[in-house]
Amino acid sequence: MMKHGTSRPRWQWTRAGALRLGMTAVAMGIASGHDISPARAEDPGSIHPPLTPTRDVQVDYNVQPDGVPEPKAVRTWFAYNGGLMRIDSPQGMGETILNRMSRQVTIIINPQKVYSQLDARYGIRNPFLLDLSMTFVRKGGSTVAGVACTQWDVTTDQGSATACVTDDGVVLQEIGVDGDGLKGRLEATKVVYGPIPDSMFQPPEGYRKIDPPPPPGTPPARKDADRKGG
Repeated sequence: MMKHGTSRPRWQWTRAGALRLGMTAVAMGIASGHDISPARAEDPGSIHPPLTPTRDVQVDYNVQPDGVPEPKAVRTWFAYNGGLMRIDSPQGMGETILNRMSRQVTIIINPQKVYSQLDARYGIRNPFLLDLSMTFVRKGGSTVAGVACTQWDVTTDQGSATACVTDDGVVLQEIGVDGDGLKGRLEATKVVYGPIPDSMFQPPEGYRKIDPPPPPGTPPARKDADRKGG
């Protein structure tokens, strides 16, 4: 089985990031996150839906930020009760692996055959998972991609959205403003339950590890001459 295991980098996955990954060298945003551990499933009749998938599952989504003319296909994988998640970017340009247990994010860029890892100890958020910073109001039942789910009104300090969540914690649809303040929609097109090998959550063999880029706003490194006092 896979073994799961400083500065203060803080990383969030956003819908916009999902579309940019692989189209730029490393598509990510550094921003404040909530310190949230992997959540256990709750009774769907309680005040919130299950916050993470409780079974291994692969979900294909159409993701469309507001203002983007066409949705993009994004494939996701969930394992270890949502403790591990992989997001494949459109056209296979790259992948992002989120380890919520070790608080580590791995960014894989396929064209360059490289990967980078970030310490996300201060929280990992993304639009495919829910968290306790949100408030929920249960609505009626629905079906998305042939799978039954419950509609919830979701409110954060950034705005509101509706989400359709299965009884085992899979977000099948989300429309509105997410926790990062981005407006758009995502909708599952295919859901496949079944064991996922640990290799899906590791960088491909032969890929080279590189240092992550500095957070936005970090001053550029001084030239060698400057460091030598010249």
